[in-house]
Amino acid sequence: MYLAKVYVTLKPTVNDPQGITVLGGLKSLGFDSVEEVRVGKYLEVRIAAPERSQAEAKVTEMCRELLANPVIEEFRFELEEASPRPGG
Repeated sequence: MYLAKVYVTLKPTVNDPQGITVLGGLKSLGFDSVEEVRVGKYLEVRIAAPERSQAEAKVTEMCRELLANPVIEEFRFELEEASPRPGG
C-alpha cells in the first residue's frame, strides 16, 4: 500500500485569477510583504501496488488522465509506503 501526495499547480505562464484574489485579500489584511500567490490543489491517493515503480506509474497515469489538466497545469507527487486504513 502506498500513499501518493499529489500537488497540482498552474503552469507559470498561466494567469491565476484565484491567486490574484487571495493576494488582494492578504494585502487588505496588512500582509504587505506578500508579492505573489499561486493557488493549486493537493490530493492524497492511497493505492495498492506490489512495487513502488508500479505505484509511481499508476499515479503518473492518474495525474495525466484526470487529476491535472496538462494544457494549463503541472503536477508532482511524493510516494510513501502506507499501512492500510483500519476496516479498509
